[in-house]
Amino acid sequence: MKTLSNLITFLLLPMLFIGCVGKSGSDKKQAMAVDTITVPDTGFTGIKNMMSNGILVREVSYKNGVRNGETKTYHGGYLYQTFWYENDLRQDSGKWYYNTGQVFRSTPYVNDTVHGIVVQYYKNGKVRARLGYDKGKRTTFLQEYYQNGSLYKGYPEIVTSVTDEYQNRGTYTINLSLSLKDQNVNFYRGSFINNCFDTAVLQQLTVTNGTSSIVLRKGEGASVDTVGIIAAILSPFGNRYLTSKTVQLPYGDLK
Repeated sequence: MKTLSNLITFLLLPMLFIGCVGKSGSDKKQAMAVDTITVPDTGFTGIKNMMSNGILVREVSYKNGVRNGETKTYHGGYLYQTFWYENDLRQDSGKWYYNTGQVFRSTPYVNDTVHGIVVQYYKNGKVRARLGYDKGKRTTFLQEYYQNGSLYKGYPEIVTSVTDEYQNRGTYTINLSLSLKDQNVNFYRGSFINNCFDTAVLQQLTVTNGTSSIVLRKGEGASVDTVGIIAAILSPFGNRYLTSKTVQLPYGDLK
């Protein structure tokens, strides 16, 4: 009997061993399946050409359905504009072109916002103007050049005069104009913030024939000691020249 029992045990051992090995291999495959992550393609990857009446108007580069790479826009068969996208946001420099192929303007972008120095060019490749931007807002930095390379310096200044009727009517009026007449100008009450021109915090004034005014009145409560004035003047090169002036007030209860 003992011999028969030993024989049965001997025959069953390989089956038990095979069963254990099979279970271990299955667990390993399941573990590998859990650890492996496949990221699906969320959209088109490549370049899409957009046509209008059989004419190419735009080439857009995509990666997984999102703009990534260079996008080109055409107008009348000529290259008009290029942008570089990363994850659907404009980065690096956007460029505008003359219909002869030369770059007209180069605009720096950081996360889809203009930030840095915008450069304009003549057709001969010489710099026409440089304009400063800080996170989408114009700064006071502006340099404009003639085609011979000379720097333009003919910008006007803000001219102020006052009409003092404080004693009679309780008003003090600041009259605004420019040192050069017949200029296209917008006047604002306020000041530059961190050297930036932010129309969201400025009060735009009504301009008539290049002049404007600010009427201050005597009153109770918070008052001002000075008034900031900004002029945005259209230059002969088609850009806005920004300049400012501060007017000191003689009375302590104007607002």
